[in-house]
Amino acid sequence: MKLLPIWFVAALLAGGVAQAQTYTVLCVKTPCGHLRVNDGPGRLETDYSYRNNGRGPDQKEVAEFAPDGALISYRNEGTATYGARIDESFQRGADGKVAWRSPVDKGERGGVARDAVYLPVASSPAWEARLAQSLLAAKASRTEALPVGKVAIERVQKLGLPGQPFEIGLYAIDGLDLEPTYVWLREDSRALFATVDPGWGGTVLQGFEGQLDRLGDAQKAAQLERLKRLARELPQPLPGLTVIEGVRWFDAQAAQLRGPSDVYLRDGRIAFIAKPGTLKNAAPDQRISGVGRTLLPGLVDMHVHLEPAELLQHLAAGVTAVRDVGNSNAGLAELRGRVERGELLGPRIAANGFIEGKSPFSSQADFVADSLPEALAAIDWYAAHGYRQLKLYNSIRPEWVKPMVAHARELGLRTGGHVPAFMTARQAVEAGFDELHHINQVTLNFLVGKGDDTRTLLRFNLVGDKAADLRLNDRRTQDFIALLKKKGTVVDATMTAFEAQYTQRQGQPNPSYSMVAANLPAVLQRGLLSAEVDMDDVKAKRWGASWKVMMDLLRRMHAAGIALVAGTDSTAGFGLQRELELYVQAGIPTAQALKIATWNGAKYSDRLNEIGGIERGKRADLLLVDGDPVADIRAIRRVALVIQGLNNETRALSPAALYQSMGVLPFVPAAEIAK
Repeated sequence: MKLLPIWFVAALLAGGVAQAQTYTVLCVKTPCGHLRVNDGPGRLETDYSYRNNGRGPDQKEVAEFAPDGALISYRNEGTATYGARIDESFQRGADGKVAWRSPVDKGERGGVARDAVYLPVASSPAWEARLAQSLLAAKASRTEALPVGKVAIERVQKLGLPGQPFEIGLYAIDGLDLEPTYVWLREDSRALFATVDPGWGGTVLQGFEGQLDRLGDAQKAAQLERLKRLARELPQPLPGLTVIEGVRWFDAQAAQLRGPSDVYLRDGRIAFIAKPGTLKNAAPDQRISGVGRTLLPGLVDMHVHLEPAELLQHLAAGVTAVRDVGNSNAGLAELRGRVERGELLGPRIAANGFIEGKSPFSSQADFVADSLPEALAAIDWYAAHGYRQLKLYNSIRPEWVKPMVAHARELGLRTGGHVPAFMTARQAVEAGFDELHHINQVTLNFLVGKGDDTRTLLRFNLVGDKAADLRLNDRRTQDFIALLKKKGTVVDATMTAFEAQYTQRQGQPNPSYSMVAANLPAVLQRGLLSAEVDMDDVKAKRWGASWKVMMDLLRRMHAAGIALVAGTDSTAGFGLQRELELYVQAGIPTAQALKIATWNGAKYSDRLNEIGGIERGKRADLLLVDGDPVADIRAIRRVALVIQGLNNETRALSPAALYQSMGVLPFVPAAEIAK
């Protein structure tokens, strides 16, 4: 006789009555929403909503189950984070045939096992718990998932709670993403206790909000243990002298391809560059063939919000340095230390000091100032802790900007970020901004009215609705670009972060990742069909035209000599590769795009003395790609080897092995290292 799932038994013991629970959504440590769950025998109802940085989902789910735990029906309705419609359903017929429908796909299938699990496009944390319950009840080690994929689960650890008769368990679900997905369940009933995103916040059973840090620390420890193991297994040390033979190499400062040359590496640095075969008595300990390949300085992603799970993704794509522009200061410092000590594999990390103003739309952070003195005190803290740059955010009061910038400059810090609400980009630059983030923020300069509140989704929607009407050869645009040039303002456009938002329709491939989707796990492939914004034919035509205007604005800024840096604010690794492709599509010469992602990134994150070019004495942070990315930027995806110089040691990483550790099919074989 088949045993009933433990969560179903628990519900029966509770008298067959639906158990109503309320959960608090926490953004950092501030309540920002709710999850209400009615969970009883045969039925689950949820109400999930939160707001962070002026955006968030509003959705309701209803699911029904058979006595053996099999899913009979599922319904999910509402709106997603950026306003896209959620309208998804699943149904199991009496004949055993299942059918599903969502804004991205629909299908039906017969002969499906009753313990198969359904993976919605956009579910609540309560559904993650139900998924965990179903996997725990399944007999197979990996369970079939619908519409695609296979998933598995394991318990990582158990914790007791002060004064409580029950324990909670941390469970890792494998197969949903590029690393395990974690959920906390009560051990007595398998009911949801919490989902936690360390550094961001989480969803926690009401009354236990004070446990968030403890849960986050335990979850982070489990995640770090996995990453530490990979850090021991994946690198190949390159002791002594290593030569990359006969390789063409990219001179980032000149934006030109040089060679072929022999490039020698020793003690984590570039030791010498010579014509092939010149140093006949060099006696290298390792040889790497560069024939048919191109050597580039490691790429620099200048706009990330780094999480431990992303470390390997960056490296696999040749991103050996990043700039974090908003994170938990303590968490990022800890992560940076672990990478620098070699405990974890990851890119070099520089950090911007993040400061937000207090408002109903605030992005929760370490420093959310309610007055100018508080904002100035935050700048003092960042200066004292060695930061070199600041990022100001949407809810900073316009009248604070000029005194904040002046104070930062007195302390030797550059300032940039989002254009605060009720300001234009021009006003921010005139007040002293050294850098502007995001192409939509730059485009809004020509669109916002006096009362437009860009702390809301208006900062995206206004651009989509109206940018198509802009004429970028007019005097206003020319004067603005001339101002950027005069002030030496840097622009971090993050084009990849917006491409799909303004051009993708539901059910269509995500244009930023369609070229790599086939190598990703099947579950992620389906997720990439989900658009952030709903579009009909009229809206798609208009927003697509607005996207072309933004691309043209990027081209015009580069042509005018505005310093650009390559940031993404999107999927680690793959996002930067797409960013460079978009620069080329916009009309920026390929070699200049590569310079932006190497030399400019190092220069404008204050690291040009160490990284950003292939020169004697610089760190051996390099990537070796098959082909010639100067001739065809798409070659940037064919990374055959990544090299890092860390702690006076040189080490090589196989992108193929890095991708395999994430469940991603490799793109090219790793370059061989001969002794």
